[in-house]
Amino acid sequence: MPTRAGGPVDPPSSPPHRQRQVAESFGVDAERYDRARPRYPEALIERILTRSPGPDVLDVGCGTGIEARQFRAAGATVLGVDPDGRMAEFARRTGVAVEVATFEDWEPAGRSFDAVVAGQAWHWVDPVAGAAKAARVLRPDGRLAVFGHAFDAPPTVTAAFVEAFARVAPDSPFTVPSAGGAGRSALEVYQAGFLAAADGMRRAGGFDEPEQWRFDWEQSYTRDQWLDHLPTTGALTRLPAGALARVLDAVGAAVDRIGGGFTMPYTTLAATAVRSSR
Repeated sequence: MPTRAGGPVDPPSSPPHRQRQVAESFGVDAERYDRARPRYPEALIERILTRSPGPDVLDVGCGTGIEARQFRAAGATVLGVDPDGRMAEFARRTGVAVEVATFEDWEPAGRSFDAVVAGQAWHWVDPVAGAAKAARVLRPDGRLAVFGHAFDAPPTVTAAFVEAFARVAPDSPFTVPSAGGAGRSALEVYQAGFLAAADGMRRAGGFDEPEQWRFDWEQSYTRDQWLDHLPTTGALTRLPAGALARVLDAVGAAVDRIGGGFTMPYTTLAATAVRSSR
């Protein structure tokens, strides 16, 4: 479920949680990440909090604190955990308490929570070990909720991205189909990923049967806004500056050809389960 960078980019062939260099690369420009990444639907935040037994939230892979601040604004008390010290430092400057560690290695020190959440980050966590740890730190009837955005840019923009990325990064662990090929849509990739996340909850034990939630919405982008977003995505965070510039030039020209902007349909998916009281 790594974020798709404007085209049908599939995740590395090995499980994402083992791709630590990619997982911990997003802090290369934490300010841009926080500025350019989309927020989460308020309906999702509200549903998680109203279906949890209390306001104490543990945010796994909190990054710069995007969803942590949304939960806090909705009345929650939030503790973040993130493996990237650069991201954690940015989040702390916005008032979010963060501890630096992978979730698997993080020490709860006897603390417990009403909800464990992960926004656009659970694919970097071992799906079974992570769910088992969440079950251990959740209070009775506490909720694990992992969620992320699926999106596909307009076909002209996607084709330009795919062609440029394949040209400048032929050895990338991320793969792209040919520019004219019929790759899976982002929604198909994400639906499979969240089914896998739910299966991890089942395999870990300690949870009631997982649920799948879906929220559909839109966001408009100018050319500059989309080019600001692209470098924050997993396929591009580790590209050398020259290669990144060539990708952005190609995508920018494609956005210009369709009028200088577009409206992106987003689908936010969630896999969620309640800690079993049995």
